[in-house]
Amino acid sequence: MQSDHLRRREFIALLGGAAAAWPVSARAQQQPARIGFLGSTSASRFGSRIEAFRSGLRDLGYVEGKTIVIAFRWADEKYDQLPALAAELVRENVDVIVTHGTPGTLAAKHATTAIPVVVLYIGDAVATGVVASLRQPGGNVTGSSYFLPQLMSKRLELLKEAMPHITKAAVLVKPDNPLFALTLPALETAGSSLKIGLQRFDAHGPNDFEPAFLAMAKAGVDAAVIQEDAIFLSNARAIADLAARQSLPLAGSSEIAEAGGLIGYGADQLEMCRRGAVFVDKVLKGVNPLDLPVEQADKFETVLNMRAAKTLGVTIPTSAASCAGRSGSRSPACG
Repeated sequence: MQSDHLRRREFIALLGGAAAAWPVSARAQQQPARIGFLGSTSASRFGSRIEAFRSGLRDLGYVEGKTIVIAFRWADEKYDQLPALAAELVRENVDVIVTHGTPGTLAAKHATTAIPVVVLYIGDAVATGVVASLRQPGGNVTGSSYFLPQLMSKRLELLKEAMPHITKAAVLVKPDNPLFALTLPALETAGSSLKIGLQRFDAHGPNDFEPAFLAMAKAGVDAAVIQEDAIFLSNARAIADLAARQSLPLAGSSEIAEAGGLIGYGADQLEMCRRGAVFVDKVLKGVNPLDLPVEQADKFETVLNMRAAKTLGVTIPTSAASCAGRSGSRSPACG
């Protein structure tokens, strides 16, 4: 049976040509809509993505404090806190929960079937069981997704193209992120075809980074691939610095390359955060998440850090040296 929460939205959408068609100026006379934001890290670590999301809301005419209020809940890199924080937002009866990544999304999904959940970005919404399919989500969750297993394989390919001699690569893994169970098999398949052996190194949090990189050096790996995780992204500088101490080439997200790693490749998550505002707008205007297909990322970034390449003594082949930043222009990381 459809929840009262969603039925109420449908009822509102039917009144006099629809609240869904109300302009923001008319809605401003009502109580401000309440957006609950469930974050895996912290406000300071997630700042640029929060600003992108807020910018998207402003572009749609929302005014924070007048037409909307945002209740933030941050796990401060402690993923085991996410279920309790999601439950808090449910008790506050927010109109929509916004979150990101697999751990936060699963926590929100398990906390409520009544309140719509908008995912700014997630590594694979279908494979992780968040939605039934992209076209027909089949529940109260919608938003944007990308295919992290394929992205991880591409990062390994770029490493091999830049450094044809590598035969052994490390994979930095946060074991309590369930998405890693999906990306590791894809990486192993890619590694087999590229004749690169993979060795897994776990890091639950920042305190584990240094021991992990010391273990990589001891194992004699040629390079390292960094999996997608909010904690890894928010500590990109620390990870890149540790790799530099070991003269270890890194491949990961664009943030990893911009922080000092060699290669960055991934979905444009800032754009996905801006796009998240569109989903929130539709939900607040009465659209049922069941009718909002999950979108696939269509913008990807490649960042090659030429300063890191020079330091490592790596000559980037011309075929791999198309260095682009978020705007499509030359990235500062490219020297």
